[in-house]
Amino acid sequence: MEQLGLIMGLLFVTVLAVGIGDRLKLPYPVLMLLMAMGMTFIPGFPDFAVAPELILPIFLPPLLFATAQRSSWQVFQVRWRTLLWLAVGLVVVTTAAVAGAAWLLIPGIGLPAAIALGAMVAPPDPVAVESVAGKVKMPRKIMNVLQSEGLFNDAAAIVVFQAAAAATLAGKNVDLSLVPLFFLGIAVAVAVGVAMGYAAKLVTWLVTAGVARTAVSLVVPFAAYILAEELHASGVIAVVVVALELKRHARAEDAAERVNQAAFWDVVEMLATGLAFGLVGLDIRQVIHEQGGAVVGMLPAALAVCAVTVVVRFVWMWLYLTVRREAFRGDALARAKAVVVLTYSGMRGLATLALALALPLSLTDGSAFPERDQILVTACTVLIVTLVIPGLTLPVLMKALNAQDDGSEEKETTRLLIHRARRAAFQAVAESGLKDQLTQGQRQLLTQRFKGLEVEAMSPHGAAGPRDISDEERERHAKKREFAIAIQTVALDAARREVLAARREPGTDPEVADHVLRQLDLQTMIVPERA
Repeated sequence: MEQLGLIMGLLFVTVLAVGIGDRLKLPYPVLMLLMAMGMTFIPGFPDFAVAPELILPIFLPPLLFATAQRSSWQVFQVRWRTLLWLAVGLVVVTTAAVAGAAWLLIPGIGLPAAIALGAMVAPPDPVAVESVAGKVKMPRKIMNVLQSEGLFNDAAAIVVFQAAAAATLAGKNVDLSLVPLFFLGIAVAVAVGVAMGYAAKLVTWLVTAGVARTAVSLVVPFAAYILAEELHASGVIAVVVVALELKRHARAEDAAERVNQAAFWDVVEMLATGLAFGLVGLDIRQVIHEQGGAVVGMLPAALAVCAVTVVVRFVWMWLYLTVRREAFRGDALARAKAVVVLTYSGMRGLATLALALALPLSLTDGSAFPERDQILVTACTVLIVTLVIPGLTLPVLMKALNAQDDGSEEKETTRLLIHRARRAAFQAVAESGLKDQLTQGQRQLLTQRFKGLEVEAMSPHGAAGPRDISDEERERHAKKREFAIAIQTVALDAARREVLAARREPGTDPEVADHVLRQLDLQTMIVPERA
């Protein structure tokens, strides 16, 4: 009961952290981490720890699923170079650089254990990046790079970590045999994700209750992750693929379901993120408490690893944006600012700590895992340096660099998509044969539905107060209302189909499309009452 009470307490503190973060313009995951670390100084505070092997399966599926839903297959078709450069290339290079530094600086660590350390600190956390970047008006070009990097880099890091940890236990060196295993794991994970996507669509087709359909969206990411891991494939990739598949199969008529699921996942993402980072804070405090004064002697090597991690990211981002000059149309200053921001946004989080805590306590012969304490302290130091400091100071950096986005590009993209949806809506009305029956007032109402796609209260027609009307007049009003609903339903259905089609096209920003689609869904739901 004490453990359950602590979890409920962390969830409550998450709500407080969200409120404080909104007021102070700070990311609530960072506030949660700091609050949790501070809570452990309270006298009589209970000990709490989640089994390391459960941290990733509990938190990664819902958080990755929520993040991946904001993307699309077409995004990866356009950004495949970014995936190779960052999700694979940067992870491998960071792992190698950190492993080399650790092998030189930490006596007795051994090369396999050093590689395990490099793998655990290599991948930035997509959840942390999304939470922090969303507060600072980050340009879409930079945000797109971070989102593309964050969805798959955990997979590469986890494969390398598992191979290095296994090699350490067996007393062997890591070899290139993990390369074919990595690509085989990707292939199996993609197959699992696609299969689970089709299975989820079949279930939602059989189930008519909206609540049950929303529940399916919660179960599916866990099922995909667990099945992939059981097949020795990447659970991370399986979750991302199933999210992309469900978005690909989205239907125009599922307006109410989308609105319900969006609200549900907003709550799940907020609470899961807060709880995850709260537990990270508790674990960091516990590691520091267990190591005691020995932590001070471990800090020089830990800080050196932090420096290597940051420098490697800076150099790699500079190379990446130099090679891809078209991203900033030859603007050297904008490219330099982007390199700084991308380097600063390389925030480690949940995966880093989970992999650190997943290190075995001893080898197969019973001896202690080489330099396990140093590895734990180093991982926690990297997490604090790359998450807490940037999380609290990124707004200041963005303002100092004058790198914040004014939103003009996104607004223009939204305007063009709305215009396209409006054109499709009126074309559908014209083809339905009902256009000639529209009164001038109904034409204006239909136009207003699409002008700006802003959710606004629409004044009811008729007199302000109730009055007695005849049965004949009541019937006439009912027929007019049914006709207006039919017209607006045809128009909104066509508009949603057009937006979904645009979302599947390369070059369309899925978040802009989702924003427009949500406004259309909300307007669809108010048609019966307001038409």
